[in-house]
Amino acid sequence: MTISIRLSPDEAELIKGYAKMKNQSVSDVMRKAILEQIEDEYDLELYEKAMTEYRKDPVTYSLDEVEKELGIR
Repeated sequence: MTISIRLSPDEAELIKGYAKMKNQSVSDVMRKAILEQIEDEYDLELYEKAMTEYRKDPVTYSLDEVEKELGIR
């Protein structure tokens, strides 16, 4: 799939320079940056959801308790 984006000349030069510095193609740099941004936002969403749940019921378990519950020990 091909996607095009509009960049100012300064933005384009910045991205090209970064790609050259990293010895990568502009396409690889852009792909990686977009996927990392999506992953970061998804991780933050999961963290916020987990913290909301934890604040409702702040119960924690030690590693020993979890292993015992799972029958690992």
